[in-house]
Amino acid sequence: MQSARIIFVTGTDTGVGKTVFASLATGSLRHHGFRVAALKPVCSGGRDDARQLHRAAGKVLALAEVNPWHFRGALAPRIAARQENRPLLRRAVVAHIRRIARRFEVVVVEGAGGLLSPLGEDFDSRDLIRALGAEAIVVCPNRLGAVNQVRLVLAALPAATARQARVVLVNPQQPDAASRTNPELLREFMAPKRLWLLPWVEI
Repeated sequence: MQSARIIFVTGTDTGVGKTVFASLATGSLRHHGFRVAALKPVCSGGRDDARQLHRAAGKVLALAEVNPWHFRGALAPRIAARQENRPLLRRAVVAHIRRIARRFEVVVVEGAGGLLSPLGEDFDSRDLIRALGAEAIVVCPNRLGAVNQVRLVLAALPAATARQARVVLVNPQQPDAASRTNPELLREFMAPKRLWLLPWVEI
């Protein structure tokens, strides 16, 4: 029986700060006494993101549990998996996450790429969020175009999930007019308490 709260960290694109935020969130949950695991179930190319999450959670799982499906090609996972003749199905990923969830209070799951990036033969991150009943956190760089990107991702989420989803704007090293005004504009389209700002950090 699944007992954990599942938090799914997705993004507006690849390389937007999902791993940084997921690692910080995992560390914060540990600091507050929660039994937490962090997963990057599917990745292609380098495995640095999974290793970072592995460390953030205190290595409570083996790396192979944090990241069971790793493909060598730096491509969309669906294509990278096909190249290795290892087609991946949603039910396998969902089953793995649920098995881990039985052992922890909170599971932080990081998707690969953006919300609709194809992960396997029959699913993307949106499908995993729906199947797991997960809470969604959308990470987006705070730059020109962020408002449109965030609104597109929220519109693509299941309606009930989108109403509760949090958005994390990752501030740039050098703020500009767009990064200073984006939060105010986004709050016209969503509850202010659901919008978080993350200062520029490197971990």
